[in-house]
Parts: sequence; C-alpha cells; structure tokens
Amino acid sequence: MTSWNFNSFESAGQAILKFLHQRLGFDLWMITRTEGEDWIVLQTEDHGYDIKPGQVFRWADSFCSHMVKGNAPCIAPRSNDIELYAAAPIAKQVNIQAYIGQPLVKSDGELFGTLCAIDPNPQADSLVQEKDLIEFMAALLNHILQIELKQTEQTRQIERLQAKAMTDELTQLYNRGGWEHFIALEEERSQRYGNLSAVYVIDLDGLKEVNDTQGHAAGDQLIQRAAEALRQVARKSDVVARLGGDEFSILSIEVDHAGAESLFERIGQALAEAQVSASIGFALRHPSFGLRQAIWQADQQMYFYKRSKKTSQAELELNRRLETKH
Repeated sequence: MTSWNFNSFESAGQAILKFLHQRLGFDLWMITRTEGEDWIVLQTEDHGYDIKPGQVFRWADSFCSHMVKGNAPCIAPRSNDIELYAAAPIAKQVNIQAYIGQPLVKSDGELFGTLCAIDPNPQADSLVQEKDLIEFMAALLNHILQIELKQTEQTRQIERLQAKAMTDELTQLYNRGGWEHFIALEEERSQRYGNLSAVYVIDLDGLKEVNDTQGHAAGDQLIQRAAEALRQVARKSDVVARLGGDEFSILSIEVDHAGAESLFERIGQALAEAQVSASIGFALRHPSFGLRQAIWQADQQMYFYKRSKKTSQAELELNRRLETKH
C-alpha cells in the first residue's frame, strides 16, 4: 500500500512526482516556478536528465511557456509533431520526444509555475487518456500550495511580532541578530517556493565626520533620519535592519526585477529628501546561490559606489586647488 505524505507542499510534491513516474514513466518529472524570464526548478524526479532543484532555465525557451498560453497541448506523446515544441530552444539543449505539462497558479490566478514531465522517447497515443489524472494531481498541488502560501504570510506576521526583542535601540529597526534570523528563514522559503528576493546594503557617508565635528547627538539624528526614510520606503513584508554604526540593510521579499530596480531608486530618493548622503548596493537572489551570495554582491556594489564617489570628490578638490592657484 502506498504511503502518502502531504504534510507540506514540498512533501506532497515529492510524493506526486514519484507516483506519476511510477504510473506513467517519463525520465524527468518536475515542479517549477516562473519568475520573470526565469524558469526555476523546485523539485525533480529524475531518471536520466541530470536536472537538479535550483537550476534555472529561460522561461521563453520551455515547452511550458507555450502550454500555459494554450498554444500547444498539455500532453504530447510525440512532441516533435507539435510545431511550437519542435522549435522550442529547450528541445535543442536536451533530447525531448514526449511532454506532459499543467500550470500551477496562485490564489489570485497568477501563474506560479508548472507540473511537467519530459522523456527522450515517443510515447503511445493512449497517454492522452491520462489527462484527468494529470489535471487532478496539479489541482491537488495547487490546493496545498494556496494553503501553505497563506500560512507562510501569517507566519511572517507572527515572526515580526516575536522578533521585537531583536531591534536596534536607537532606530527601532531590526538589529544584526534580527537580520540574520530573517535571512535564514527567507532563504529556506526561497528554496522551497523559488521566491525572488532582493537585498540592499546602505552605508551612510560621513557619519564619522558628523560625530567628530558636530557631536554624537547630531550623528544619532542622522542615523534616525536614515532609518525613518528606509522604513517609509519599504513594504510591510520587507525586513529593514541597522547592522551597526552607519550600515543598514533591506531584504525585499517576493519582488521581481522591475520592482527591485524601482525600490533601489526610491531608496536613493528617500534618503536624498531626508538630507542623508549614502552609498547603496543591491542584488537579486539567484536560485543557484541564495541570499548569502546576494548580500555579498550588494556589499561589493556598495563599496564600489562609495570608492567611485570618493575618487570623484578627490578629483573635484584637486581641480579646485589648481584653479585657485591660477
């Protein structure tokens, strides 16, 4: 007797992929996530293609991109007979002779990803008779996904309340401990659901000089203005932290490329309006590397920007001195 484990979207996915492989064959079964131009592999039942969770392909290259639009069939026993599938770039990268696919959607109807399968050999025409089974399995996954995504949002709200102790006294933002706590939690969720997140590193310019020339009270006011500007520009679901001294960070959760770029611009504008000079770097989480790599990339971008500003200022000062002499 088969033992089913539907305790989570992840365990349900693993059970369904294994069952479908046993029932229908196919060398590769996958649960995927679509995010912008990316097609992210979340789970696999792989028996020959060497595809691993976390791998990313171009969504437009896939069979699934045509399937979800209704331009090509959900079940193709001989996929090369379908013009769009035969011409798809993914078919040039790997040997695909048969295909199955079903969309997975969020509660608002937006596409989440797909349940799909490919095989290097053509299949019998009778495969199309399994359409009801495939649709049922996709509907079951959808149902579990909706419940879990709603629970995740509720869990995030509880986590924010519980993390009040992990706040910076001066700004009431999360401190470094709170930041590390939420990074670990969101990385785990990103691995499970393929969420796209962005990390921002903000370093205030000239805080030491303000402390030295105007006093620490003025320095504290500068830090507080920066904190309030960042708090106002961030969404409720984002994590805003003061890591210490003049360094701040923001984790923007479930944001696409355009949204991440927009937030970067709004951060700069908000700080400028608060009369706070700062160097900012940001990076998107890549499924192959995770949030830790994104933090490092954002940090490097911030330091590059800070160095370039210092170089420009030094050049301006040199030119001013030369003009004064003449």
